Amino acid sequence: MTTTPPRSSLLTPARWMVLPAAVLAGAVLGGGYGALKTPQYAATSYVIVVPGEKSDPSAALGFAQAYGRVATDIAVTGDAQVWAGVSADTLRQNVQASTSPDAPMISITARSAKPATAVSMADGVARALVTNSTHVAANTGVQVVQFSRATKPQQPVSPSAPLSALVGGCAGGLLGGLVLLVRPKRAASRTEARHSRQPAATGAGAAQVPGPAGAAAQQPEAV
Repeated sequence: MTTTPPRSSLLTPARWMVLPAAVLAGAVLGGGYGALKTPQYAATSYVIVVPGEKSDPSAALGFAQAYGRVATDIAVTGDAQVWAGVSADTLRQNVQASTSPDAPMISITARSAKPATAVSMADGVARALVTNSTHVAANTGVQVVQFSRATKPQQPVSPSAPLSALVGGCAGGLLGGLVLLVRPKRAASRTEARHSRQPAATGAGAAQVPGPAGAAAQQPEAV
């Protein structure tokens, strides 16, 4: 007698409700995060490294890479925090400097909840680099000059509430799909293991029934 295993729980309507519920929960959480989070504005200032009269022009590119790595340190030790009106920790956490491999230019990007503060931070760090390079120009042979001042941002760079809701819904749908894929496989494996043990147990406990004797084993009576 064979027993038909139950259908996988993956096919039940209650199991499929996990996916839309996960998408909805992710969208609500993402939209709430985007609505409650303070928007961030970014402003970028540019400086360029120029060689001196007796300096090798190719050295400007190397010094640009060096100044880009220590931009926030120079800004903290200089007067950038005074010009920007923020603390040294704020400069370290919200200012990033990046360089180009082809040109001796440094871009200084500052982020803040206020557009005017972001501009002051970016220009303050750029001004600190210019001042520091002037003090050591006799030793380095190069000087940092202001290339472009930061402009006041009009739009925040942080994601809006609809975009955060969309990202949250996608993340929730992904997690819900993983739950649907993982849990039914575990349930199916347990069901298969349980049914595989049942025939073995039945065979061990069944009584042995002797078969009928063969016709060749019967001997005819003597006359």
